Amino acid sequence: MDTLWALGIGFRRKRCQLTLDVTFAEPQKGAGTSNAFLELYSDFPSQNGFVSVNSELLKKVIKHLIQTEEGELSFIKVLKQFANFQSLKDSYHETDIVLMVLYDPKQSVESAEEAYFKLHCLSHRTAKPHDVSMDGAFGKLTNVAWSNQGPLLPEDVPQIRWDSLCKGDTLQITHVDKFPYLVNYHLPEGVRIVSGSQVRLGAHLGHGTTVMPTGYVNFNAGSSGSAMIEGRVSAGVFIGDDTDIGGGASIMGTLSGGNEHVISVADNCLLGANAGIGISLGKGCTVEAGLYITAGMKISLVDEEDRPINLEDERVEEGQNIFKAMQLSGREYCLFIRDSRTGQILCKPNKKIIELNKSLHAN
Repeated sequence: MDTLWALGIGFRRKRCQLTLDVTFAEPQKGAGTSNAFLELYSDFPSQNGFVSVNSELLKKVIKHLIQTEEGELSFIKVLKQFANFQSLKDSYHETDIVLMVLYDPKQSVESAEEAYFKLHCLSHRTAKPHDVSMDGAFGKLTNVAWSNQGPLLPEDVPQIRWDSLCKGDTLQITHVDKFPYLVNYHLPEGVRIVSGSQVRLGAHLGHGTTVMPTGYVNFNAGSSGSAMIEGRVSAGVFIGDDTDIGGGASIMGTLSGGNEHVISVADNCLLGANAGIGISLGKGCTVEAGLYITAGMKISLVDEEDRPINLEDERVEEGQNIFKAMQLSGREYCLFIRDSRTGQILCKPNKKIIELNKSLHAN
């Protein structure tokens, strides 16, 4: 059997044989817990996959973990809660407990259960963006009406709304989508999310990150540490520590034109208000407000005194310093600005490195 990468246990809600969602406890990495399931459960998956488990098995696993001292106390406590679960009668949802295992996180998504587990791995910081493959997730997830009564099939909403009104209740729908909001499934430690509707489950938010009302973070994207996000962090994008994504700023993701090109923003960068990038930024870079840099854009590379230079920082003749933006992708300590007289886009050394307000990010 291959080495297990991660294991998770969660509550699954279904309707008409369709998985609506799965809420996983914190994913477990390491051999201790998996060995207990492996020894006690003959149907333990030998490859990426999931199985439904019952209270009897969970109680045996808990006893094994306590006797062998292999499992973490926090996870044993979670398992006890799962073991005491009793499905509600006459519920809209069919609820059961699933055990999900991943041997190869780079394999494409094969089920809605696997999609949810990988999304939880990202949001629990068990994995960083691109550590797990989300290929195929859209085809496996069910389009759901997310409500105060749980996930619903959209076609069932009219009847449920009338039933609720007849009972004196109110049905509230937040959105119809394949992805739920992060805050309804997990709250990462040390973050501020001003508007929960702006962050999808599967976002990886580092400790100290603040997402303001105009900010947005997609799944399989996020930050490594302290960051101010007032713009859009698209799928596939990962930003570094002490980086500021200004209001209305946009970073092209793998789902929005970036395709296979993975865009990242390193530490201490500033993407000005309403700016945008289709290239990666190395450490200490600034893009002025309103400037959108596409990969094919022609940019003039200059030194501190605005003299033309090449990629090796050597002085050259005017015209020999013009490069496609992609050739500058990942370059460190760059200031990207537009010459207001000529309209020419310049890349010059960045003398002023930003510092985030520490009190704002002491979350």
